[in-house]
Amino acid sequence: MSLIQIGLIDVSGQIDKDLMQAASIAFNLQVTRDLPQFWPVTATVIYLPDPSKLPVGIWPVRLVKSLPPGEGGFHADMHKQPYAQVVASKNDPSWTIDASHEILEMLIDPYGNRIQSSVAIEVVDGQIRDGTGQFGYLVEACDPCEDNDHAYTINGIAVSDFITPRFYDPVATLGTRYSFTGSLTSPRQILPGGYISWVNPETNEWQQLLYVNPDEPPTIMDIGPADQAKSLREWIDSVESSRKINRASRTSSTLKSNALFDYSSLRVAQLDRISLIRAKLYL
Repeated sequence: MSLIQIGLIDVSGQIDKDLMQAASIAFNLQVTRDLPQFWPVTATVIYLPDPSKLPVGIWPVRLVKSLPPGEGGFHADMHKQPYAQVVASKNDPSWTIDASHEILEMLIDPYGNRIQSSVAIEVVDGQIRDGTGQFGYLVEACDPCEDNDHAYTINGIAVSDFITPRFYDPVATLGTRYSFTGSLTSPRQILPGGYISWVNPETNEWQQLLYVNPDEPPTIMDIGPADQAKSLREWIDSVESSRKINRASRTSSTLKSNALFDYSSLRVAQLDRISLIRAKLYL
């Protein structure tokens, strides 16, 4: 299996270089230590300090100031070259979770077309339950548990939780990890703030379950037949954008009081202070 190299690039001009370096180290640990425990991926992540120089073969993850409404980050491909863009701000450390999210999904499904068959799901009395038959689920490795409350830290940098292949098991098994952190406790579970998309083989059309927040029941929407000119991931993103479903920030309403957020914010502040000290030394 060939080694994939991902390059973290700041084109927003807003993120301190020490934080970029620390984030790239955390992402590299995640894809070399955590991800291969469950997914057959061989990759590294490096920080590229010069946005104008992209080595050939690198899959870039570009931090940008803004994206179209409803987009906090996405991954796609151009000429079979995967890439991602993520909105980043020096005032919001949660961009590291979004960047981790896109890196993980890009590695597990580079071209946005990976389908995994598993038991169908439905919503009954506001609860997600197994249904009858099978669905073909689009493999979106972070979306079922994408809310920031389910993130974890590596060296003080917040990174995204992700599903394991056992997420698609037909039945729950004691002691099985359905996501890396264990936030998912059964197959096909969708946590508040998450979602999942699938094709229904009986109708040959796509549907999506959205669990927007814990105070409202999850809903299933019919989104129709796929656009064959686009990857499934790109098409679903365009459908969400047209419906004005806004998940630009994966930050939950409780994140700012969350210990993980506080810890990550402290780590960012420490890196900022280190940069200032270094700048003074070179004056």
